[in-house]
Amino acid sequence: MSSTKKIMECVPNFSEGRDLKKVEKIIDCFRGKEGVKLLDYSSDKDHNRTVVTLVGEVEPLKEAVLSAIGKAIELIDLRSHTGEHPRMGACDVVPFIPIRNVTMEDAIALAKEVGEEAGKRYNLPIFLYEKAATTPERENLAKVRKGQFEGMAEKLQDPNWKPDFGPSKVHESAGVTAVGARMPLVAFNVNLDTANIEITDAIAKKVRFIGGGLRFCKAMGVELKERGITQVSMNMTDYTKTAIYRSFEMVKMEAKRYGVNVVGSEVIGLVPMAALIDTAVYYMGIEEFSLDQVLENRLME
Repeated sequence: MSSTKKIMECVPNFSEGRDLKKVEKIIDCFRGKEGVKLLDYSSDKDHNRTVVTLVGEVEPLKEAVLSAIGKAIELIDLRSHTGEHPRMGACDVVPFIPIRNVTMEDAIALAKEVGEEAGKRYNLPIFLYEKAATTPERENLAKVRKGQFEGMAEKLQDPNWKPDFGPSKVHESAGVTAVGARMPLVAFNVNLDTANIEITDAIAKKVRFIGGGLRFCKAMGVELKERGITQVSMNMTDYTKTAIYRSFEMVKMEAKRYGVNVVGSEVIGLVPMAALIDTAVYYMGIEEFSLDQVLENRLME
């Protein structure tokens, strides 16, 4: 993609991570589209969720995302959906992130366009969240999604939770979708050698900002039943202000009180190089390191 083109990133999350045939049909909405590049997609059986990362020029990206929302509505029925990750929609969240020659205001405008069109095209309730939120209460995705699919019918009866676009009635099988604009997010999970979800939930509550923990960290406990362990699943909403290594170390610190150990970690989807470099510099104690010293960075100049 030309360096002069306006490039936006989108990271839609779909509530399907077990039926890979369905996942592939949704992903096909992003393949072979001029002006759109599929960068990554990752499915998780325990979470029963697929996270997609793509970039593109504004108009082609908009149409590809709208097509994928439609395909998710066609294929996913939340009335029979179970999984560890909170969800309220077949296409659960659609965040836009400014990447090149675009601003956060451009991302907000695109979120509103997609939200309005999805509401009309699919008769789907849409909430705007994060930077695109229309009220302070809707900035935090956790508050928007509280109640999940099963509780949305009652929630939408409250005038304070009237959708920004679409009907004030939950789609019977596809629920509600949140569309927003935000900074690049790092989805970072830390695995613990305990199957006790109560312990992991307690650790997550200490780590996340709402529980008095790290400012730009959202966290929850998740069971990884196939492995017999649990996980502190985190979203780092601004890695430039709350580094990955801080969340990792805080999980380790809080786990000690329960005699629990970290047995691994994972990054879901793509991650900015600067976030990993920051972590490497911390653990290795490298002095006065610069991104200019990264070979691949110099090759792209």
